[in-house]
Amino acid sequence: MTDSVEIFSDGACRGNPGPGGWGALLSFKGKEKEIYGGEAETTNNRMELMAVIEALGTLKRPCQVHIMTDSQYVMKGITEWIKGWKRRNWKNSANKPVKNADLWMLLDKAVSAHDVRWSWVRGHTGHPGNERADELANRGIDEMLKG
Repeated sequence: MTDSVEIFSDGACRGNPGPGGWGALLSFKGKEKEIYGGEAETTNNRMELMAVIEALGTLKRPCQVHIMTDSQYVMKGITEWIKGWKRRNWKNSANKPVKNADLWMLLDKAVSAHDVRWSWVRGHTGHPGNERADELANRGIDEMLKG
């Protein structure tokens, strides 16, 4: 039996680009783990990607993972667009370099170790897991700015 983990992830940015943070709430067998971090100069999309990459990076063995994100960019990127990007050597349909290709490559590698299911949740609508991930992302910014 493979372990089952739920992850809520979120990214935040104050200015875009600007100071940003990422956060994730992981739930496993009734236990919860919160992780977060920040960067001085980044974009919201990079922080959305980092939240998922960092959350998957905490898992110590292959798991069944349900990732809930409010980012259509992350969900569509990993479930739809990435196949074409890889086929076109990390170029988009306009033959331009894929934005954030460095993080897409990391995420692609991170998901390959697990059985991942993706769900989109509407952000800022009171969903408890999403709200906690948002709070963690903002904590990442606050603590990074404090130094």
